[in-house]
Amino acid sequence: MNWLDKLEKKFGRFAIPNLTMYLIGAYIIGFGIYYFLPGLFKWLTLEPYFILKGQVWRVISWVLVPPSGSLISIIFIVLLYYSLGTALERAWGTFRYNVYIFSGILFTVIGAFALYFIAGTGMIGYGGLFSTYYINMSIFLAFAVSYPDMELLLYFIIPIKMKWMAIVYAVFIIYDFIAGNFISRVTIAASLLNFVVFFLSTKKGYSPKQQMRKKKYQKQSRPHMTYSNGARHRCAVCGRTELDDPNLEFRFCSKCNGNYEYCQDHLFTHEHVK
Repeated sequence: MNWLDKLEKKFGRFAIPNLTMYLIGAYIIGFGIYYFLPGLFKWLTLEPYFILKGQVWRVISWVLVPPSGSLISIIFIVLLYYSLGTALERAWGTFRYNVYIFSGILFTVIGAFALYFIAGTGMIGYGGLFSTYYINMSIFLAFAVSYPDMELLLYFIIPIKMKWMAIVYAVFIIYDFIAGNFISRVTIAASLLNFVVFFLSTKKGYSPKQQMRKKKYQKQSRPHMTYSNGARHRCAVCGRTELDDPNLEFRFCSKCNGNYEYCQDHLFTHEHVK
């Protein structure tokens, strides 16, 4: 069990379903403010100096800053990342997708404050550099890793596999990182850190086939795993559930006849049911 499994057991119920739709809604609202209320737009950017002066809403309002100021680009982003994001949420599960997106947002905020503490007031006015552009890029890279052989119609005409598109995007990111200044480098690194941390720390268990098997297993076992007070797991020996101790791990025994589940203390010590 990795750290994400443990977090999901404790906080999975707080995950936000269809998070991609909320991101798209933020882009649309931000794009509207950018064009129709430009005076308000400057109050949304991620500016640590002003946040420390009391404008705390900027910690989250910068998510409204659209990745592009072009209407055509926004339409393309909405169509593309809706399909990519919803597919990842189905493959990974709502909680893991939430962790991936929110960690990208968190790392970006941390990066902005790190820059401010290094550069001081010299960072004032650079808040517009922080948008969800590279977070969207991390969604694309995550999808390419999960579905490397899936084909995408480039410009809606040319079929190209995701893994080749990911390589092209990675080259552009590396070029921007090398050619950019210190501020842009920190921005890129912070926005994509979620991709690095997520995939290096969870090398196994995130392919679509593995997730589909997990979901199928959960669906088949669900009728046998509904207990009092909403518990989903119960040891057939001691009767403890995850509500008694959230750190308990439960497993079914393949040698018992029937759906008998045991906690970690009795999995190897119980008498098999024949």
